[in-house]
Amino acid sequence: MDIHRSGDDLFNLDEFLGRPLFAHLATGSPDGPRESPVWFLWEESAIWLIGTSQDSFPKRVVNEPRCAIGIVDFDLERGLLQHVGMRGTATVEDLNHERLCRLLRRYLGENWESWNPGFVARVIDRIDLMIRFDPRSVVMNDQPYFK
Repeated sequence: MDIHRSGDDLFNLDEFLGRPLFAHLATGSPDGPRESPVWFLWEESAIWLIGTSQDSFPKRVVNEPRCAIGIVDFDLERGLLQHVGMRGTATVEDLNHERLCRLLRRYLGENWESWNPGFVARVIDRIDLMIRFDPRSVVMNDQPYFK
């Protein structure tokens, strides 16, 4: 994996990817580029995403595995602006329940009983696959600013 860094301060990639941030998956389609906001988990030097077999982005990954992911952490009050952009390839994988639990706990917390039951029924219970994204190149930008 080729990593390029720029900006005022260098930050740790693993720590950055350990934050519960939104990633944006960019994929290609016959009708042009598409972008999907997704939750993710960074494990085994790969980005893991979740989805359903009815979602459109897994189907696009099957047809064109080359894609990109962008992740931004922005905090106006602290003057924080960090960005990681990745290019690589993705594959649709079988659902790994242990990995799914680790991913969901990052965003929803440890206490399963407190999760919104409607959200669980509409979204979580429908998850039946994972996407593995293997980055070939990574660009890290740290652009702190002052108000």
